[in-house]
Amino acid sequence: MGSNAYIILKIRLPRVLLAYIVGFSLASAGTASQALFKNPLADPYILGISGGASVGAALAMVYAPKYVGLAALVGALLAVYIVYGLAKVDGHVPVDVLLLAGIALGFFSHALTSYILYVNREEIHAGILWLMGTFSLADWGKLAVMIGAVLVGFSLLMFSWRELNLLLLGEESVALGLDVNLYRKLVIAAISLLTGVAVANSGIIGFVGLVSPHVMRLIVGPNHRRLLPAAALFGGVLMVLSDLISRVVIAPAEVPVGIITALFGAPFFTYLLVRRKRGELYA
Repeated sequence: MGSNAYIILKIRLPRVLLAYIVGFSLASAGTASQALFKNPLADPYILGISGGASVGAALAMVYAPKYVGLAALVGALLAVYIVYGLAKVDGHVPVDVLLLAGIALGFFSHALTSYILYVNREEIHAGILWLMGTFSLADWGKLAVMIGAVLVGFSLLMFSWRELNLLLLGEESVALGLDVNLYRKLVIAAISLLTGVAVANSGIIGFVGLVSPHVMRLIVGPNHRRLLPAAALFGGVLMVLSDLISRVVIAPAEVPVGIITALFGAPFFTYLLVRRKRGELYA
């Protein structure tokens, strides 16, 4: 194998595929989150997933550097379990309580992550790089496992596209025969799996899960049968382009991809806030 072929097959191609799959996962989870919470400003991390993942990753950087990805995934799933347990009231999970529990755990987790990195200062650089998102550790082994997990999570959401449409109606959907609690659990499980594997393999990358659903909603409409796959595919493309920009803007050095997505995503988020204030987005 020539040097060019080696670089393409062992370095470039795995990185592009990882970026695409992460974008695909976050956009899918973001679309489902906005339906679940009836909130156009919701993103995949709203359940405290990023906070739990960051704590797991920070601990692994200090005690088991080879298992950062696995620790991040375990931390993400554990965070969702805690949030769901905190929000559960008499067998039901009110969306507003779930949202507040996710926010509270997120703040606590990020404070704990900061403390872990502060008292282990030799790990600060690696920790900050991970927290800002990177695809530099892509390899075929990770991709194989990730693709399987993403297919399961995305299939769960596509199986529930009708229910996602009804969840936007809130409690009114009960009158239409929807078992709200059952499908909330199913959607939360899918969001957790998709976001958890994305964060475990790339760190925390914001805004793609927020922006992609809105862009595609303008093109294909609000029906989740079309919106879910459209947003997922667009999210993958958006992430690949963001990674490309991150590698060329100060080449040969590399900007963390999370910085690039934030630079483009923050103005879009502000635009959404203005539209929400004017009543142009669903409440």
